[in-house]
Parts: sequence; structure tokens; C-alpha cells
Amino acid sequence: MRVQNKSIIVTGAGNGIGEGIAKRLAAEGGKVIVNDINEVGGQRVVAEITAAGGTAAFFKADVTKSAEVKAMVDEAVRLYGRLDVVVNNAGWTHRNRPMLEVSEDEFDKVYAINMKSIYLSAIHAVPALRQAGGGSIINIASTAGLRPRPGLTWYNGSKGAVIITSKSMAAELGPDNIRVNCINPVFNPDTGLAAEFAGGPVDDARRAKFLATIPLGRFCTALDVANAALYLASEEASFISGVCIEVDGGRCV
Repeated sequence: MRVQNKSIIVTGAGNGIGEGIAKRLAAEGGKVIVNDINEVGGQRVVAEITAAGGTAAFFKADVTKSAEVKAMVDEAVRLYGRLDVVVNNAGWTHRNRPMLEVSEDEFDKVYAINMKSIYLSAIHAVPALRQAGGGSIINIASTAGLRPRPGLTWYNGSKGAVIITSKSMAAELGPDNIRVNCINPVFNPDTGLAAEFAGGPVDDARRAKFLATIPLGRFCTALDVANAALYLASEEASFISGVCIEVDGGRCV
């Protein structure tokens, strides 16, 4: 059990990558707060974790709202006695299209969910991590923040901000024994936002186009990302901080 009895928050865990992370960490002994704004999805994930013998509880919170993030952190401490790990997975994108066609409201939503959520998580979770004697923060960024493609300019920028912010947080929080790392997944055609990333339905032609850029010859899965998160959350990564792990099959363009 690689994260036995660790108190863990996973945001955006009602489906997709977040669901995979929450289930993987719970299977390895973590006590998980499953966060989402979708209560139906979040409660389903909790039910499946507990049915498998794990420990989890659902907490509905909008990660762009300070009071709700604080309440979520407080609930983790109340339920599990401490906070050890935060996985900032909740994310959003504008539809793939020319950058000048993205509205201001869309831009604000992308940055609120992808970046402001990390700020609010730090504001409210770092004191709890300090009280626990340290911990791990894992931010889910994207290969888009490293090798951007046209059509997702503002999303790409938000994920680039996540990457450099993670490195800066690691430098600042290291003396508190708080490690901060990020994970950069490649495009997954089976997530809820896949059509937005692709600019339309993910048909065979679009799948083939994206797959051709991945040397290992398959798409990223939630389990691939979850395995990276498990490593970063565990004591095996006790000297790993300020690192970005590309879960991208060697994506070359």
C-alpha cells in the first residue's frame, strides 16, 4: 500500500482522469476526498471506491470559489485527521478555434479553473499540509503547456502557467517539506472535453491524426496518469519536487 492512510483530495474526480486518480490512490490505501461540481458523478466514484474496499467521501465544491475550497480542505482534515496530498486535476478548455474567436468569458473560465484553482488550493491547503509536517501537491497540466498546437492558444497558456507555477511553488515550499510537481498528459480522445480539444467530434480521422504524433502508438489513459500521480504522492518520490512528468508516449509534435 504505497499511500496507506494518507489523506488525499482529488479535484475534478467525478469522471475521466480525476476518477482514475482517485480510484488508484484509494486502491493503494489512500483516504480520498472525491471532489467535483457534478454530484452524481462524484457519488458514483465514491460508491465504486468503497465497494472495492477503499475509503472515500464526496465533497461538492467549485474550485474557483475560495470559501468552497476552504470548506473542502476543512472537511478532509475533519474526516481523516490531517491533509497529506492534494491533486489539482479539475480543468477546462475553450473549443479549438482561432484565438481571436475565443470570448472573454471563455478565457476567464479557462484561467479560473486551470490556474486560479491552484492559487486557492495553495491558500487553503498549504497551512494544513504544514500542520501535518509536509506533503505533496500534484498539479495536472498538459503537454499543451510544453508543445502547443494552434487553436488552443489560451488553454495552452494556462497550462504553461501551471507548469512554471508548480516549479516556483516547489522552490518556495520545499523548506516546509511540501513537494510540488505536475503531470503533463497527452490528448485522450475518451475524456469529456475531447471534442473541445479536437474542435469537433472525435471521429476516426481525428483519432488517426492525433495518434500519428505519439511514437508509442496509443493514447494516454486515466490509469497512465493515475500511476504517475501515485508515484508522486508516495514516499518513493520523497526527494522529487519541481518536476513535470510527461505522460505522453513520447509525443513529438
